[in-house]
Amino acid sequence: MSAHPPIPTRVVLLTGPSGSGKSSFAARSGLPVLCLDDFYKEAGDPTLPLVPGTSDIDWDSPDSWDAEIALAAIVSLCEKGRTDIPVYDIATSSRVGATALDIGDSPLFIAEGIFAADIVARCRELGVLADALCLRGRPSTTFRRRLLRDLREGRKSVPFLLRRGWRLMRAERAIVARQVALGAHACDKDAALARLTTATTGRPVVPS
Repeated sequence: MSAHPPIPTRVVLLTGPSGSGKSSFAARSGLPVLCLDDFYKEAGDPTLPLVPGTSDIDWDSPDSWDAEIALAAIVSLCEKGRTDIPVYDIATSSRVGATALDIGDSPLFIAEGIFAADIVARCRELGVLADALCLRGRPSTTFRRRLLRDLREGRKSVPFLLRRGWRLMRAERAIVARQVALGAHACDKDAALARLTTATTGRPVVPS
């Protein structure tokens, strides 16, 4: 007998390096989307990590993110079809409000963010995981896409974005390897779409 009651709605965790196209892919999927960036900790939180050797907050470290609250939101969506989530402003590193996300009776939704792989094991244990995908591409392409997006949205200062961009480009292959080790399947957008289609039909995806 299963340790957990059956939950009809399941989540596809979508991860990948910052700038890999997660948000645009999720938006085009037609499925409800939970943005995991809304669960970042706020500036001033004493548990925020720093980039070694600098005074920059390391927003690419899982320690900058509240995994427990994010996981609770996912479980609530699976069990009830709705949840309350914070509204996070990246430019000011603060929660500026709250909103309700209602997915109705959708049997599947996407939770996307750079830390999604960190909760793969927990979602699997709870019986809510449909699949876990890691979008990957060329590091140079990701760097360009990420920088243009962050400049357009005014996410942080230009010097900060350049320092972060170069650091992430050098570390991109290691970032993908870590996400794969945590249980995400690395693939391009076409392969991700195929797996998403499989998950939507309700057939189990065999881990690779």
